[in-house]
Amino acid sequence: MSKVDHVKASRSFIKDEPHIQFHDKRLWQIRSLRDQQAHGIPEWEQLRELASRIKEHTLSNLADYLEEFERKAIANGVVVHWAANAAEHNRIVHQLLSERGVDTLVKSKSMLTEECEMRPYLEARGIAVIETDLGERIQQLDDEMPSHIVIPAVHKLAKDVAEVFADTIGTDRSNDDPHYLAEGMRQDTRPYFLKSTAAGMTGCNFAVAETGSVVVCTNEGNADLSANVPSLHIASIGIEKLIPRLEHLPVFIRMLSRSAIGSPITQYTSHFSAPKDGGELHYVLVDNGRSERLAMDDFWYSLKCIRCGACMNTCPVYRRSGGLSYGGVYAGPIGAIINPTFDLKKYSALPFASTLNGSCSNVCPVKINIHEQIYKWRQIVVEQGQVSFIKKEAMKLAGKVLGDPKRYRQLSEGAKTIGGLPRAFLYNPFNAWGKQRELPAAPKQTFHEWYAQNRNKDDQPEGKA
Repeated sequence: MSKVDHVKASRSFIKDEPHIQFHDKRLWQIRSLRDQQAHGIPEWEQLRELASRIKEHTLSNLADYLEEFERKAIANGVVVHWAANAAEHNRIVHQLLSERGVDTLVKSKSMLTEECEMRPYLEARGIAVIETDLGERIQQLDDEMPSHIVIPAVHKLAKDVAEVFADTIGTDRSNDDPHYLAEGMRQDTRPYFLKSTAAGMTGCNFAVAETGSVVVCTNEGNADLSANVPSLHIASIGIEKLIPRLEHLPVFIRMLSRSAIGSPITQYTSHFSAPKDGGELHYVLVDNGRSERLAMDDFWYSLKCIRCGACMNTCPVYRRSGGLSYGGVYAGPIGAIINPTFDLKKYSALPFASTLNGSCSNVCPVKINIHEQIYKWRQIVVEQGQVSFIKKEAMKLAGKVLGDPKRYRQLSEGAKTIGGLPRAFLYNPFNAWGKQRELPAAPKQTFHEWYAQNRNKDDQPEGKA
């Protein structure tokens, strides 16, 4: 598997000014709405701390809560399956469908099924998979991965969606009105619910050990149709989605939608505990590397993630490079710490797609120390020899300069003359920074020079010249 080159992959998105402006503005707008909601709740920071502790407690006792969840679910009439990895998850789902002669599966949004690459697996075996979430359906029809955890097609303009729908479901190419496009998708997708009465699938936002129930949060109602219209409901559940008690659920529900899109609550918060009359309910509990991550001293904290996307909405790198440039199911800051746990070599560039400003950690509703984990991954990437020769040598040079005050001052003083050098010297293939930027004019005086000139004045006793 080739390495993901985040810089190279983001170039086409960066060059497209309308898209990058919309993407940046839209996500910052969502971040601002999140702030308004958070500031409107006096106990917001207490909720974050409580949510973090609940998750930490659950992960510290995960085996016990998984067993409790299984017992309660079985007592409710649910069939529980265990999948050690993506391959087992896909085989279980395929077996359930093939045994019942299912050729079309309707499903709501699930990052876990994306992670397992379930859709191409089933389609290669003759089972059509219909994404019923609007954003996921757009991405499916355009043969792209989701670019955002919550808003899969946030990188697309309305005119892009009009093009995709015109080519795939026959809507009017010249009509990019969002209401028209949403209705077009609805008219195209709804018949599949009637056709696919045999099987439907949902993901899982929270799994409650005390009740053996699964909670799914959506704004479109498609998960309820996927779960309730077909006779077979399959819920794909990452083992980290467990919480101990039903009384803990409101803590996360209060923060999930506020953190994700800046709204007080999702339109639908649906609880599934038992099969409907005459139907079947199957849970597929999936590990797929989560147990290994739980054993990582520095990175188990990422298992607290409730998939709200707040870290992506605030990240200046993600907002300006687009989610597809990360080359994996999980983009943005959370992707920079999750993806390397799956394949360090492939995703070794992602920890460097960050300014380490800490904003991602500040907005995380479960207080994951995201920027610290990104920094730790950088250290591991270097230790494992997964950085490029140019970056490695550049870091060595920077270390020599920054680690020697005399060298640093000489370079700082010399920087004042750099602006007068020929452009070919400054802007060349070896200067990646200069490909999208103009070098700013250097100040006439370095800080060290200013301090040497003014420190005696500052040291004078008060009232004396």
